[in-house]
Amino acid sequence: MFSFVYYIKEFLRPTWIRSFLTAKTAPLKSPSYFRDFPQTTDKECTHCLACMMICPAPDAIHVVRRAGVWQPEIKKGHCIRCGLCIEACPEDVLASGRILAYKRREELTLKGTYHISIDQKKCMGCGNCSVSCPVNREIDPSLRSSGTSTSDEVIMRVDTGQNKVLHEEKCTGCKTCEDHCPNQAIRVARVVEALQGGEE
Repeated sequence: MFSFVYYIKEFLRPTWIRSFLTAKTAPLKSPSYFRDFPQTTDKECTHCLACMMICPAPDAIHVVRRAGVWQPEIKKGHCIRCGLCIEACPEDVLASGRILAYKRREELTLKGTYHISIDQKKCMGCGNCSVSCPVNREIDPSLRSSGTSTSDEVIMRVDTGQNKVLHEEKCTGCKTCEDHCPNQAIRVARVVEALQGGEE
């Protein structure tokens, strides 16, 4: 059985100390497939909000206007570095690793659609969701505070005391209706389809 003194002597040998102090490791290199936080390119942001709509992490990306120019800003504490914002942006405003190069080479685009579901057990027909919807307001500026509308072109409207979805395909995924529902009765789910090489 070795004593404590023996171990101390072993660790204090000049050869061991020299090898310990002069040890070198290979420099760290990020692999080409590494996905870092998205960075902006020199392309101009058109404020289409595709990056925000596709992002699965709450509050990870916001498109803000600074000095008259729109620009996406990434919150690193929220971003999960999935790269979906890069793939979704039609203007190539964002980049990370080889994602943007791959997107261009493969002519990859992401098509997002939205599914609106209403829990009729929770819905009290207040109309907050219908009135707050920016697409609804654009289609029918005279939309009543009760959420009723005479137009058949709105996304949703209150009919016979309940909110009903008429044109789900017009939804832009902003989720304003969700934010304004007092009973959390409405949900907007994102459905993403990858298209390659100009597929339709």
